Amino acid sequence: MIFRFHRRAVFLCITTFSLFFFLPSASPAEDQQPTIRFVRNPDPAPDFKLTAIDGKPVAISDAKGKVILVNFWATWCGPCRAEIPDLVELQNKYKDRLQIFGLVVDDDDEDAIKSFAAEFGINYPVAIASEEIRSQYGGIAALPTSFVLDGEGRIVQKHEGLRDPVLYETEIRALLGLPIGNVKVETFEDTGQIFLKNAERASELPGVDLSKLTPEQKTAALHKFNAETCTCGCTYTLAQCRIYDRNCQISKAATSKIIAAITHPAAPKAAPAKPGAATPPASAPKSKEK
Repeated sequence: MIFRFHRRAVFLCITTFSLFFFLPSASPAEDQQPTIRFVRNPDPAPDFKLTAIDGKPVAISDAKGKVILVNFWATWCGPCRAEIPDLVELQNKYKDRLQIFGLVVDDDDEDAIKSFAAEFGINYPVAIASEEIRSQYGGIAALPTSFVLDGEGRIVQKHEGLRDPVLYETEIRALLGLPIGNVKVETFEDTGQIFLKNAERASELPGVDLSKLTPEQKTAALHKFNAETCTCGCTYTLAQCRIYDRNCQISKAATSKIIAAITHPAAPKAAPAKPGAATPPASAPKSKEK
């Protein structure tokens, strides 16, 4: 992983070196079977209307019916540059049923982008992503970041970092109904992995130990995590911040404080005595009659 400081923003450029990218199956008999995963009941992708560097309009709605790959990248990002030839090849191979959109992040020099696109032979629309679009897609903290959309324009998967191109092709073929060999397709519920707004569905959060809580305490803790805003400046709830930035020490400390308060509630303080109230004298014990 390489931190890249560039102009107005800070991004994490991620390189994934593993070639065997699929998740192992939970079944012991099928522990070698490669698996891809798609969101169950996916949300629609935020549409955008941009002008590509060639002057043509760019919009998600224009590619309805096709599988779509929205790729956020930058010319200075090494992993982004490394994956472009693979994206060009995928666009060529599935050109009638796939549409890739390259959205450039933190780079507004159109001439430089045009030169870069020509040098790499980019054959899909390239446009500059506004901050609003980046925000609609949950904030782009890492480059490259790619969103995979089905034919109905819904986001079914999100990938951060450089991935083996076979992963993208397998997902594309699965969404197109084409053979994918001995690859298993699983579904999962979006609990913030795709859209941070869905963090309220999460029953677990990165770096938060809920194992010692009773079911009632866990419900109360998760409610507070989704109700309170992190003070690190991200403007997200504590739950969203833990998903978006698991290294945030502020949200980690805040969630730990909430758990401690739930598991060890403070004893209620006794009400203070009213001023001027006299304490009645204790009655003298009655003497026993002889």
